[in-house]
Amino acid sequence: MKLLEKAPLGKVTLSNRIVMAPLTRSRAINNIPNDLMVEYYAQRASAGLLITEGTSPSPNGLGYARIPGLYNSEQVSGWRKVTNAVHERGGHIFIQLMHTGRVTHPANLPVGAAALAPSAVPLSGKMWTDTDGMQDFPLAREMTLAEVKGAISEYIKSAELAVEAGFDGVEIHAANGYLAEQFLNPAANQRKDIYGGSSENRMRFVLEVASGIAEKIGGDRVGIRVSPYGIFNDTGPFEGIDAFYGELAEKLSAIGLAYIHVVDHTAMGAPPVPSGVKKMIREHFKGTYILSGGYTADRAEHDLIEKQGDLVAFGRPFISNPDLVEKIRSGTPLREPDSSTFYTPGPAGYTDY
Repeated sequence: MKLLEKAPLGKVTLSNRIVMAPLTRSRAINNIPNDLMVEYYAQRASAGLLITEGTSPSPNGLGYARIPGLYNSEQVSGWRKVTNAVHERGGHIFIQLMHTGRVTHPANLPVGAAALAPSAVPLSGKMWTDTDGMQDFPLAREMTLAEVKGAISEYIKSAELAVEAGFDGVEIHAANGYLAEQFLNPAANQRKDIYGGSSENRMRFVLEVASGIAEKIGGDRVGIRVSPYGIFNDTGPFEGIDAFYGELAEKLSAIGLAYIHVVDHTAMGAPPVPSGVKKMIREHFKGTYILSGGYTADRAEHDLIEKQGDLVAFGRPFISNPDLVEKIRSGTPLREPDSSTFYTPGPAGYTDY
């Protein structure tokens, strides 16, 4: 079975082509990885590659309740327990760096942090806060040029801390309407300086983050996640989007990144990503291509055989099937997850499947 074959990724060799997709689970009390999280990731270490939940490189990026960060020594120590546990079981693990940008609420931010975004563009909808329940999104403040540069530096520093914490690499989250994609997408980015306007300018933030991290820890330890045609957090398609992502893939490839992780959320109601766009990204990016989006084992096997990608990410199946790899190997039916426990604190629906 192609899905169960070993695969190279940068300088490491994965035991199979199954990736655990990043999944926000909101168990990091005080934004610090804990022993419950150690157990959770260790249970799933048979995946060829684990990608952690979105982890903020900055206090300003802790948009959701109880998501982890990676910008101080306590967080490094907590994450080191996770990476040690995964490596002891023969697994490999990348951390996903996710700054939420305008997708935040002050009740979820630590003292002194601020809701920042490329532009002061309102965001529709509500988000959960532990103190006040569901709340409207506030209007984030447009970042100054110094704050843009500061955020880039925070990503780079966080990547260095990731290596210190024992991670095999980092994934830059440039999808789903969070800060990096807010710079890419003209619906969120209305800046008039070098980080807004033209395609080249809107790519600049992501490319400077990617090149800065690659320079510090090596491109073979860096991946990126993108979601062309995604609609989360008021993004959505824009004029020239196909050529935009083809060019972005080419420039990311030139930096020497290990992989590009392309999200297709058709299964969750988003517009389908045209096959031509996926093909263009695959042709322009010379590293590993990770397929993602509502995959079953059979569909994953088919797309790998057809060379549509090199690895396949599974999300929700891993929530309720920590032994997903073995179940795919044996053909055992999968358990359905309990969606009421996706973001609740504690072990229920997290480590007790």
